[in-house]
Amino acid sequence: MKKAFLPILTITILTFLFFPACGKNENITVKEKKIKVVTTIFPLYDFARQIGRERIEVNLLLPPGVEAHAFEPRPADIKRIQDADIFLFTNKFMEPWVAGLLKGIDTRSLTVIDTSQGIILLQRSDNHGDEEHAHTHESATADPHIWLDLSNAMKMVDTIASQLIAKDPQGKEFYLKNADEYKKRLEELDKKYKNTLAHCKNRVIVHAGHFAFGYLAKRYGITYMSAYKGFSPDAEPTPKRLVEITKIVRRYGVKYIYYEELVTPKMANVIAKETGCGLLMLHGAHNVTREEMESGVTFVSLMEKNLENLKAGLQCL
Repeated sequence: MKKAFLPILTITILTFLFFPACGKNENITVKEKKIKVVTTIFPLYDFARQIGRERIEVNLLLPPGVEAHAFEPRPADIKRIQDADIFLFTNKFMEPWVAGLLKGIDTRSLTVIDTSQGIILLQRSDNHGDEEHAHTHESATADPHIWLDLSNAMKMVDTIASQLIAKDPQGKEFYLKNADEYKKRLEELDKKYKNTLAHCKNRVIVHAGHFAFGYLAKRYGITYMSAYKGFSPDAEPTPKRLVEITKIVRRYGVKYIYYEELVTPKMANVIAKETGCGLLMLHGAHNVTREEMESGVTFVSLMEKNLENLKAGLQCL
């Protein structure tokens, strides 16, 4: 009897010890599982990480330093999107490759979000200022740079928060709290822009980059002139356009030419040399360098620096 009892007792003890441990590990695994989010450009990446924080794992498709308009996803990028829970892109004009990519992957467990939903996209002719190009072929294309109007950025934050809540209802209060705090920072920055740009000696931005700041100019009542006809930096300005820009600089007494991030400012240098203007950067925030990423740069910090450069270039009080 003793020999028969010992194996039974041993099995009972092992069963008691083993199954609670399994249950405990399973709970930890469920608790620690993070929502996988993949984003196309830096603003979306930053918005998502500000809202999701430790409850999500967010990845930026763009490698550091790569110009956003020239980006084409590689097989490894496609796999990252396929394995994600949420894929965030800006709109079909900013990432025209998204529609074709989605046809080739299984999206049954993937939530795909166009973050421009609820936002009215400007046409080229709607952008404040650049009358010279209002009736060109490019005016038929919507301006994709919606995040550079801070009121649009707030709407994009709400869209991202709602999708995180849909995937992770238990984190609802967490996501809403973070989104509200972040939108307050954007609201404060928007007020700083309005107050600063309301009192400027010069109200004309001459930009030797592609047409990216139409939303910003429209929101704050600034006239915006770009050396490039279109929204992408792959089309060189014509000699005629450079002559026009030079005349505009002299007509309005412009003191600084603005250039864009991640692109060699050769056009800005040409115009500056011709007119004697200084140079300042306007960062479109599409993407950042490796050094900027490692230093902890954020969308807000980029926009704060833009405001400093606008204040200097437009001679604001």
